[in-house]
Amino acid sequence: MKNHHPILDQDQIKHKIRRIAYQIYESNIDEKEIIIAGIAKNGFILAEKLDKELKDISPIKTSLCKVEIDKKNPLGEIKTSLSSQEYQNKSIILVDDVLNSGTTLIYGVRHFLEVPLKQFKTAVLVDRNHKKYPVKADFKGISLSTSLSETIKVIFEKNKERVELS
Repeated sequence: MKNHHPILDQDQIKHKIRRIAYQIYESNIDEKEIIIAGIAKNGFILAEKLDKELKDISPIKTSLCKVEIDKKNPLGEIKTSLSSQEYQNKSIILVDDVLNSGTTLIYGVRHFLEVPLKQFKTAVLVDRNHKKYPVKADFKGISLSTSLSETIKVIFEKNKERVELS
């Protein structure tokens, strides 16, 4: 059995999310509306948390969008809970829990670039620095240099949220 090393606890995650929300607000200060698009499953949970924080700290209208990508076949159809007309010419933040190789994020980015956008940024809770693709996190909670054999897990359990390295 692998050892689990705690990276972030619930309070630290909350703090990181609040900090990312402020950064998103600052980079969208002149926007009337932004779309927070979370990659299912954990990316969407993180997007919901960011959406809640943004509603607390800013007057900007936010809309949540669930993005479904088959991580085993990222070239397959990508489904979004909002139609392309609903995010056209708007500012979008694409959210995932962990940026590992960049595969999921780059295909998510590609999907949204099929319509004209005002601004496009990415946000992750953990950036692992193992990129295969030229994609970066504009907003990140923490950067970790890990070995390729190590795994980062973001666990969103009620009252037991945590990030672990194994």
